[in-house]
Amino acid sequence: MYKKILLIVSFCMFLLQAGAAEADYNVIPQPQQVTLTKDKPFNLSPNAQIICPSTDELMLKNAQFLSDYIKETTGLLLTINKNPKPKVPSIFLVIDPKIQGDEAYKINVTPQKVVISGRTSAGVFYGIQTLRKSLPILRPTEHEPVLLPSVSIADAPRFPYRGMMLDCSRHFFPISFVKRFIDLIALYNMNVFHWHLTDDQGWRIEIKKYPKLTEIGSKRSGTIMGHNSDVDDGQPYGGFYTQQEAKDIVEYARQRHITVIPEIDMPGHMKAALAAYPELGCTGGPYEVGHAWGVYKDVLCLGNEQVYKFVQDIIDEIAAIFPSKYIHIGGDETPTVRWKECPKCQKLAAEQHLSANKLQAYFTNRIEKYINSKQREIIGWDEILDGEINPSATIMSWRGIEPGERGARLGHDVIMTPTSHCYFDYKQNENEDTEPEGQHQLITVEKVYSLDPAPANMPAENRKHILGTQGNLWSEYIAYPNRAEYAVLPRMAALSEVQWTQPEKKDFSNFKVRADHMAKIYDLYKYVYALQLWPDRFNHNRSEW
Repeated sequence: MYKKILLIVSFCMFLLQAGAAEADYNVIPQPQQVTLTKDKPFNLSPNAQIICPSTDELMLKNAQFLSDYIKETTGLLLTINKNPKPKVPSIFLVIDPKIQGDEAYKINVTPQKVVISGRTSAGVFYGIQTLRKSLPILRPTEHEPVLLPSVSIADAPRFPYRGMMLDCSRHFFPISFVKRFIDLIALYNMNVFHWHLTDDQGWRIEIKKYPKLTEIGSKRSGTIMGHNSDVDDGQPYGGFYTQQEAKDIVEYARQRHITVIPEIDMPGHMKAALAAYPELGCTGGPYEVGHAWGVYKDVLCLGNEQVYKFVQDIIDEIAAIFPSKYIHIGGDETPTVRWKECPKCQKLAAEQHLSANKLQAYFTNRIEKYINSKQREIIGWDEILDGEINPSATIMSWRGIEPGERGARLGHDVIMTPTSHCYFDYKQNENEDTEPEGQHQLITVEKVYSLDPAPANMPAENRKHILGTQGNLWSEYIAYPNRAEYAVLPRMAALSEVQWTQPEKKDFSNFKVRADHMAKIYDLYKYVYALQLWPDRFNHNRSEW
């Protein structure tokens, strides 16, 4: 017995002398409960194994993700087994039906083993992300042992909806970057990828029944230069995703426990569609795919019955590609001027006893019924509240917190995404001389972190309707993947803590400390990110100019 104790002490001394790297559970988003114990650490060594006794496809995928993450971070390649080998240090991935909450998880680290458990495979996945982010980043040439301090972690998200939106209409992003964007969503325990696929400046998803949507609507003959100046670059621009490519993205996200919600913006922001099918507009055209940013007067003609057939056919194909509970129908920034001048729209308004301003509510309710017939639900931007819409419609509140509160009072579920905190195309740095060209409004990391989508002073009856929050990346001034990464990082980290962590545990000073390790993870994966949280690095980089 004495010899065994001596060997253990000698081994621990060896690890210390060898400069063992140690995991740190101060990650982003911060777990709800972390209790370090006085036991010795778990030694993550090359002979350690990952044990996944489940035959569930997503659990097996979780095991592979964990193995890949550990390899990328520490250089250690762990084998995956169904049953543990005797006396081999092991990380167990376990489904535990006793855990409360479908996305909750627990991590227990002892000297002998690590157990990551969840009620579902999604919960286990979030536990894996926490372990992944706690690991030290080691260079490939380093072969240090990695010690995991003994700990008990119990964690669960504050909100069920935790999303990020990417606008691929104004500027088109390749499939490889869309997947990289989804990887960031996974890194931060988010579970929704909102994919903005159509707008005035480009139609980006293949619809087989209406091939001109991509043949014509996905291409513009030029793009305005700068902030809607009079100068156009005159350069053809285009791109779209085939249905198979979109299905590939859906599957890629599903494996990471992320739902893809498609947005087909209607009845406004439809100039690209009208360029392809001018008979669907009030004037009959001709129309051109938009070159400039902003709001166009030309919208779908709601007095034309052919429009409803067109929209329903599109929904049929979109529903077949995207199995999500929700289909986003946009509904924002829809001028009524064409409807007021259009005999067909005026006739419909008279028949329905509506003003032209209320025609959109008629359209929204009718389209919602069709989407409901496919066992799906709609999300719309908060403008859809301006008409009498069904309480079953979910509201995405972008013009501030107040529209969302109003929607909640009316019985709508709400996703908060106010421009004041969640528009990541806005600049991060007050000094525009050091910022890429973009929107002039300022949203700092600290501003994002300060958001509370469901504050305690909101009536409890309304607060229960707040599903969560989402960051939006509009791409008018974001044309390249590097620019997109810069726009979301590290603000996405701040938003993840708004989405996941209980408000009483939030502390921006502490967040900034924890963000240091996130920067190392960004560097590992070669993400481009803003340096305002790291002024020494920011000023150093500038000094090299």
